[in-house]
Amino acid sequence: MPFGKYKGRFLIDLPEHYIVWYKNKGFPNGKLGKQMELVYELQLNGLEDIVREIRIRF
Repeated sequence: MPFGKYKGRFLIDLPEHYIVWYKNKGFPNGKLGKQMELVYELQLNGLEDIVREIRIRF
């Protein structure tokens, strides 16, 4: 995350309530917004552990 309270964290590691808040407010424009929207979908479907596992291996 490039700014705010969670600056420096991977997007996949953001708390679900934070991503849901952005979903309701509106994701930022551009690449960051698209990535956050993808994280929302991953968290919604319980798939964030797959991304974390990939991150650890590489």
